[in-house]
Amino acid sequence: MDQSTPWEFSDDRGRLAVAGDRPLRIVAYIQAGATLWDHGIRPVGLFGSQHDGAAPDPAKAGELPLTEIGYLGSGGALHPDTLLEAAPDLVVAVTYDGEQVYGLEQKTALELEAHVPVATVAVGPGRSLAGVRERFAALAGSLGRGEPLGRARELDAAEDALRQATGGAVRPRVLALSPAGPERVHLARPSSWPDLRALTEHGVGLLEPAGGAGVNWSTVGWADAAALAPDIVLMDVRANAARPEQLRSDAHWRTIEARSRLLPWNPEAPCSRRAHTRFFTLVADTVRETAGTA
Repeated sequence: MDQSTPWEFSDDRGRLAVAGDRPLRIVAYIQAGATLWDHGIRPVGLFGSQHDGAAPDPAKAGELPLTEIGYLGSGGALHPDTLLEAAPDLVVAVTYDGEQVYGLEQKTALELEAHVPVATVAVGPGRSLAGVRERFAALAGSLGRGEPLGRARELDAAEDALRQATGGAVRPRVLALSPAGPERVHLARPSSWPDLRALTEHGVGLLEPAGGAGVNWSTVGWADAAALAPDIVLMDVRANAARPEQLRSDAHWRTIEARSRLLPWNPEAPCSRRAHTRFFTLVADTVRETAGTA
C-alpha cells in the first residue's frame, strides 16, 4: 500500500474506518496498544477503562514502554478533547459486545468519531483466540506492519507442548478467577473468555463454576471456590484485582493457596502470537509439573 493511498478498515462493530492516508499517529486502548506494539506499531497515546485509574495498569501493557508513551486517562474522567490533543490519525480499541467501544463512555466515543476514525476488534464471548489474533494482525497489516514470521512457528510449538502436557493420565484441575477481596471472588466462565476456551481446546481441565446471572463471571464466596479443589489457579493480575496478601484473612483462600499452584492470568493480555506463546508455555510447564507431582 502506497503511503498516499486512502486507508480503510472494516471493524468488528460493522463500521468502516476511513482515512485519506495510512494512519501513523495512533491512540489506543491499552490492551490494543500492547497488541499493536507486538506488531511493530508504536502508539502515540494510551487510555484505560472504567476499571483503571489515573496511571496505566502495567498488567495490561505487555511490552509497551510506558515511560515513553503518554497515558491520557480512563473511564468517565476521559474527555474526547484529551484524546484529540494527542492529534491521532486513528483510535484503536476493543469491543466486547460488538457495539460499544470499550473503555470509552458512549458519548465520548460518538464525539471522538466525529473527528477521527475509530477501529475496534471484538474480544468477547463468541470470538476464538485465534480469531481475535487474526483480526489484530489484519489491522496491523493494513497499517503496514506485522509480527515476525518466526513467531508463528513459536506459537505452533507452544500449542503442541500444551497438548502433550495435557495428554497424560493425570489431568490437573484448573480454575481461573479474579479476587474481589477476602469475602468475594469472581470465578471465570471458560466459555466466555477466548484464551480460556483455547486452553480447553488444547486439553486443559478448566473448572466450570455454577450457573448464574453473570455472563463472564460467577461471583461467590471463597468457600465455593475452595470446594472446587483446584490444582492450578489462574489468578487475575490486573491492578483492580486483589492480591494474595489481601486475602489471607480468609481460611478458604488459605486452603486454596496451600494446595494450588498460582499462575498469573491477564484477561486483557495482548492479542498477539508473542503473548499467546508465553501464556501457553507457562500453562504447559505448570500442568506438566503438577501432573508429575500428583
